[in-house]
Amino acid sequence: MTIIFEVIDKTGRKIRLTKKQWSHINKKHPQVAKNQEEIKNALINPLKITKPYEGTKHYYYEYFKHNPPTEKYLKVIVNYLNGEGFIITALFDRNIR
Repeated sequence: MTIIFEVIDKTGRKIRLTKKQWSHINKKHPQVAKNQEEIKNALINPLKITKPYEGTKHYYYEYFKHNPPTEKYLKVIVNYLNGEGFIITALFDRNIR
């Protein structure tokens, strides 16, 4: 597993982005591909962190004022296993959920 980056999130937990998931983000959400630093920022200093349902996934949000209405929030989805986080995907969204 090749790691693109690791950061410590706002809650003090380590989160990784792997090469495999970065490839997924580039393929499925190309508008996010140029925003690797913003992905890090959303984890380190998010506008909001939500846990929308039971399970181990958390959503980290960062706001982009100048984006189109359908892309106001960068949402980074993180899955936690054994205390460590792994980015599943990142995409732009209209609302916080």
